[in-house]
Amino acid sequence: MTLKERIKNEMMVIKALGVVYGDIGTSPIYTLAVIFLIIPPTIVSIYGILSFVFWALTILVTIQYAWLATSLSEKGEGGTVVLIQMLTPHLKSAKMVTMVSILGFLGLSLMIGDGVITPAISILSAVEGILLIPAYAELPQIALLVLAALIAFALFVVQKKGVEKVAAAFGPIMVIWFFCLGGVGLWYVSQDVSIFKAISPMYAINFALDHPAITFIILADIILATTGGEALYADMGHLGRLPILKGWIFAFGALILSYYGQGAFLLTHPESVGSPLFEMMHEFAPTFYIPFLILTIIATVIASQAMISGIFSVLYQAMTTRIFPHFRVEYTSHELRSQIYVGSINWFLFVCVIIMLFVFKESAKLAAAYGLAVAGAMSITGALMTMIFAYRKEWIKMTFAALSGSVSFIFFSSCLLKIPHGGFWSLLIAAVPLAFIVLYTQGQERLYSSFHSVDKENFLQAYNSYYAKESHIDGTALFFARKAENIPAYIPKTMFQNGILYKQNVIVKVKPTNEPLGIRTEFKSLADGLDLLVIHVGYMEVFNMEEILKKEDIHERTIFYGDEEIVSKHFAWKLYALVKDMSPSFVSFYNFPQEKLIGVSRRIEI
Repeated sequence: MTLKERIKNEMMVIKALGVVYGDIGTSPIYTLAVIFLIIPPTIVSIYGILSFVFWALTILVTIQYAWLATSLSEKGEGGTVVLIQMLTPHLKSAKMVTMVSILGFLGLSLMIGDGVITPAISILSAVEGILLIPAYAELPQIALLVLAALIAFALFVVQKKGVEKVAAAFGPIMVIWFFCLGGVGLWYVSQDVSIFKAISPMYAINFALDHPAITFIILADIILATTGGEALYADMGHLGRLPILKGWIFAFGALILSYYGQGAFLLTHPESVGSPLFEMMHEFAPTFYIPFLILTIIATVIASQAMISGIFSVLYQAMTTRIFPHFRVEYTSHELRSQIYVGSINWFLFVCVIIMLFVFKESAKLAAAYGLAVAGAMSITGALMTMIFAYRKEWIKMTFAALSGSVSFIFFSSCLLKIPHGGFWSLLIAAVPLAFIVLYTQGQERLYSSFHSVDKENFLQAYNSYYAKESHIDGTALFFARKAENIPAYIPKTMFQNGILYKQNVIVKVKPTNEPLGIRTEFKSLADGLDLLVIHVGYMEVFNMEEILKKEDIHERTIFYGDEEIVSKHFAWKLYALVKDMSPSFVSFYNFPQEKLIGVSRRIEI
């Protein structure tokens, strides 16, 4: 390997630390603080909890995601959508396909449900570190909430402008953050090296046997140490498997040193349970406490940014695969097509974050609601991976996938106890996208079953006759169709009933493929002045429709599309009609100039 290649690989590892590990990297701020609010920090409890944390990170992150999940990919891409696409070809019954699809819908919705708590808990827990500065020790909670809300507002405002330039600094900042976590943790561990005995699983097992009820309760807080672990798999397509795995070795070491350093600190400072990370940093280097606090706030912003970008990407995939309504998408980078901005989603997330801040008011109370959706998403990933490895007859991996999935489910069962204590908020928020998905997919199915399409051969016969004897409008017209075999009724209506026939007419069909990435086109002539363009596009591909058309030398003058006026007596379908009316049309979603668009309306009863 040349020096240039080695430097490039190391830069990818640094980038991975900024993009992938922001969320899990900020977990030490609040994880142990929350746990030791429930149980006193005795030697037995500290050793038991540290053992649980070590093995939770090992089983749920290292085994489930770093090893098993990243070994499953399509063209280097990862994520729940990829798992579903890999599993579906093996399923022989429609019921199994439906069940797996529902699991995918739940996983996507749960990600959003906990996603709004990530910025709230991360930013607020960092801001609360201000209270250790003597001059601000009596600062009222409302001031901390307002400051956290302002930071969140700035974070969501900057989304529209694009973050790729700022993102270049994310990696180096997170490297500094992990060095601070690991370095200070190592100093406190060196004061009591025996703390490393807590790596033994026997401390966790003995604690669980002695305190079964309290163990089951605190598992819901131990899961906080693993939040963000799913990003190892979800972001694999952006960075590659090797940089992510190398980054995890570094991050894992820093996290363990931080948690065990906090444990060693609590053994001698049991009164610091409210905020052990900030307390130990304040004692270690009081002069550098304010710079560390600023670094902490920046790290939490980076963690929140990764979550927001991830939600944009996942919902874009849901839109292109037609399981979620179209929302207007803006591309924030000319170089990176994956950098997108969805305004309506952005501000929905912001409103939810502000609600979380002012409903819970403290990071400890937010933590009481956090983790439910993460554990649910991990359980779904474990179940899907187990099925895939079973179909592939990879028995060793299947066994470990079943083990990690079972552990995830135990954590999820514990997290159900959080529902009365605020966990219902993440479920309520997750219910919004889930309701959209169910309503939209069922509504689309009903709508398209009501369509009256025209047989292609009959249409071509009528078209040839009409084109030969009627005058044509100069230029090219585009018509969009869902299927290449049949012609939507609005096309013959436009051409024959309304007499709108251009010199060149192109029927365009966009067809998502089972591959995550890649674009290929099929262009063929159907008749004189009539062509068919089929665009095969990966379900994770972010693409520019106009660029594709220009490559095919198509310069459209007018774009026609079907615009359905839905009539229904059923409340659910009335709601579906409202959602469809409010969301941009298919052509608007691909950012065609508004002045070129003409909707051909038709009334449909469902």
